[in-house]
Amino acid sequence: MREITKLIHKYLRHDKKFPHVWCPGCGNGIILGALIRAIDRLGFTKDEIVLVSGIGCSGRLPVYVDFNTLHTTHGRALAFATGIKLAKPELTVIVIMGDGDAMAIGGNHFIHAARRNVDLTAIIFNNSIYGMTGGQYSPTTPYGMRASTAPYMNIEHDFKISELAVTAGAVFVGRGTVYHARLLDSLIEKALLKKGFGIVEVITHCHVQYGRQNKLGSAVDMMKWQRDNAISVEKAEKLSPEEKRGKIIIGVLVDRELPVYQDEYERIKERAKVSTVRGR
Repeated sequence: MREITKLIHKYLRHDKKFPHVWCPGCGNGIILGALIRAIDRLGFTKDEIVLVSGIGCSGRLPVYVDFNTLHTTHGRALAFATGIKLAKPELTVIVIMGDGDAMAIGGNHFIHAARRNVDLTAIIFNNSIYGMTGGQYSPTTPYGMRASTAPYMNIEHDFKISELAVTAGAVFVGRGTVYHARLLDSLIEKALLKKGFGIVEVITHCHVQYGRQNKLGSAVDMMKWQRDNAISVEKAEKLSPEEKRGKIIIGVLVDRELPVYQDEYERIKERAKVSTVRGR
């Protein structure tokens, strides 16, 4: 408990920004805790970190931490983060997005950041709903579930965030849940260490908007669901497609090496300099 208190005082703007805006029982606080534990273990100074977010419940997270922070427009967090990384490549840039922020209006930014392999770490809060703005269905709301804009049922099939990241070219893709807090710490730490575009998708619950509309119970009930329906990558490899249906596969989904956008960009700059000198 003493170590936790030490981290709280070290990294959080507790004197000005609390109490937070998240609902009691929200999983966002668990993700915040996992993030600052990973940063602390890796030994980054606060000035070496830039935390960028868009709009939504997840977008409030940078408000509470004492890093360099940027709260941007809806869906555009990756665009702002890319600019920061190109201007200041020595900084560790972390992007916080919700499932609606990243996969709807920000969907193309997400695909192309992965394709380019920009050296960023993206943490995506997947709670299957637009939580802050009224419980509208999002790109990750499962088929058949209810939302304020789908009162009878959602007839669209949900985006598979991590699978999309793998296909688009991200070099590190991990998926965790807020129930599996130690695994989440580890996934964030690995993503931060990886050179290139790293994704951590976090299955978290919105028991107020999503849970109530779909009669899924309390925050504790929804975390128990995560416990009972998540399986490790290693276990999933031994199961048939039928046995894996409806399960959340957690762990490291991809860890590979590809050319990093910033490195390629610097090479182009050097070539341009040489070409200019020769042209004179």
